[in-house]
Amino acid sequence: MSLAKTLAAPVPPGGTVGILGGGQLGRMLALAAARLGLKTHVFCDNPRSCAFQVCEAHTIGKFEDVDAIGAFATACDVVTFEFENIPATTIAHIAGIVPVNPGADALRITQDRFDEKRFVESCGLKTSRVFDVDSAEGAAAAFAALGGPGVLKTRRMGYDGKGQAKVATPAECVAAFEAFRCAPSILEGFVDFAFEASVVAARAADGSFAAFDPPENTHENHILRRSTVPGRLTPAQSETAKALARKIADALDYVGVLAVELFVLKDGALLVNEIAPRVHNSGHWTIEACAVSQFEQHIRAVCGWPLGSPARHADAVMENILGAEANAWMDHAKRAGALHLYGKGEARRGRKMGHFTTLSPLTKS
Repeated sequence: MSLAKTLAAPVPPGGTVGILGGGQLGRMLALAAARLGLKTHVFCDNPRSCAFQVCEAHTIGKFEDVDAIGAFATACDVVTFEFENIPATTIAHIAGIVPVNPGADALRITQDRFDEKRFVESCGLKTSRVFDVDSAEGAAAAFAALGGPGVLKTRRMGYDGKGQAKVATPAECVAAFEAFRCAPSILEGFVDFAFEASVVAARAADGSFAAFDPPENTHENHILRRSTVPGRLTPAQSETAKALARKIADALDYVGVLAVELFVLKDGALLVNEIAPRVHNSGHWTIEACAVSQFEQHIRAVCGWPLGSPARHADAVMENILGAEANAWMDHAKRAGALHLYGKGEARRGRKMGHFTTLSPLTKS
């Protein structure tokens, strides 16, 4: 394997940013890159990827296809990705051809829920109790060790509630493990939290760091419904959230935007739930409420540009438009605010079809 390449100089306007993945995050990254005069080349295995509608070039191929990936990489000045379910070996292969950020190590750690929890603990941060499960007997033993109800999750893959099941008895834990086709899993203890929050932040190759104000997040059926900034976090909690995000980013030697999802406990403590090595749904409000959005910030970071200011100039509420709700696009268009529709075809239940952001005058968080 070749040594990972690094940027010798910032990618100038006119350069090409490669994006692995063609969903709405890739779409918004491509739009942000265009604002800076940069071109984008999107690689995805779905021929109907919505990001294909707004990029300079695209390639349809499998993420495991070394030849296709190699040809894609050589056409780019730098490569990034919009979702984490890409083989870390693919990222490592690209890194031998062209700079890619975030890197393979950050992706490898955050792709595995057990490894991620252990990494968070190694940073001196708090997370939920978790047990590794690799057999039916192990599932029963993990439940006994946990001593109460929990959530069984596959170690890899899964998002928006996929690959996880609530379990209240040892038998339910074993049944859930078998329903996951005995895929390596974790059993995670329930967390009695007051509300959920997240911090979206960026780190550049030179170690500079910038974090957006942390929003409060509301989920329905494991899918983000709404992000509100400012939420119920106190100024002190917000600063703590930003500091823990920096500790994680520094430990990963991270380049780009990442999100840290948090449980806010009833005593005010912050517990790390998950790390997303990419731009994040709970940061969409930054497009309208900040001069530099999370998407532009990510492009700046991976291209070697200076990070922009994360300061917001308005309060914001971002609401996801899910499934058939997108059919009422005219009603959304009549509302006062910013409508984003992602150009997707089938409006399946729970599918993120767009989002709507409402702004109001700035107040202190």
